[in-house]
Amino acid sequence: MGTKPYVGHLSKEIACKQGAVRAVRFNVEGEYCLTCGSDKSVKLWNPYRGALLKTYSGHGYEVLDAQSSCDSSHIVSCGMDKTIILWDVSTGQSLRKYRGHLGTVNCVKFNEDSSVAISGSVDTSIRCWDCRSKKPEAFQIMQEAKDSVSSVQVTDHEILTGSLDGQIRRYDIRNGEMIADEMAHPITSVWFTRDGQGLLVSCLDSTLRLIDKDTGELLQEYTGHVNTEYKIDCCLDHTDNHVISGSEDGTVYIWSLVEGQLIARLEHVGSKVVHSLSPHPSQAWLLTAAQNSIYLWKDQPDEDK
Repeated sequence: MGTKPYVGHLSKEIACKQGAVRAVRFNVEGEYCLTCGSDKSVKLWNPYRGALLKTYSGHGYEVLDAQSSCDSSHIVSCGMDKTIILWDVSTGQSLRKYRGHLGTVNCVKFNEDSSVAISGSVDTSIRCWDCRSKKPEAFQIMQEAKDSVSSVQVTDHEILTGSLDGQIRRYDIRNGEMIADEMAHPITSVWFTRDGQGLLVSCLDSTLRLIDKDTGELLQEYTGHVNTEYKIDCCLDHTDNHVISGSEDGTVYIWSLVEGQLIARLEHVGSKVVHSLSPHPSQAWLLTAAQNSIYLWKDQPDEDK
């Protein structure tokens, strides 16, 4: 059974003009996207028109990650200034600045109803911040990691984290349990399958692994890309049929989930590292970031081209 081609057509390239683009993220509906810049800014775009809608300025150093809230009214961002900022999307104002991390904050996510922001840092901690409270300090701190926390994902009842100490950790919010799985290599990115039963893990041995959440069993490995040095995003598409990863050779690699077979490569001409990805929530579209630009890929060529 053949797998249909996925996002093979470059629809749009956008020069973001915010230094190096550290991350790109679709909003929850896939209508807009956020970019995080080395120039300390977060920008809101309509990626289909290449239109800049708003710029959010307030970080003191490079911004490394951001996410829109479930109703797209707020943004949470983090970066090398050790802070997490909660923004009002429409006014562009910062509503809260959360401080407490002792080093660069690598990643941040909202929980399902966007009432809590969860951040992971070089200081090895994960911190939970109440976005509805005026209290500036974290209400929960998880400090099990022995090295930098590189990646965080959140479902309705679980927090999934990856660390350079080679362990993925799952925190069950309902019963307070923590379960760890050893990958034996530094982890740069983690992702839940849609049914919540699988964990996709990217490691610095240029290998992605699909793990059974309950048993820890290795279900599949994905190789061919290069990832030995940088934090590179991995993800699944909206159908969970495709595994996607950036790479340190200027290419995005796409595999079939079940067979583990490489089915597509998206070349980013002139780029050395493609480090950030964001799959559209309901279409076979993908956003990627490399150097100073973002790229929108689709499964069909645009009709007006």
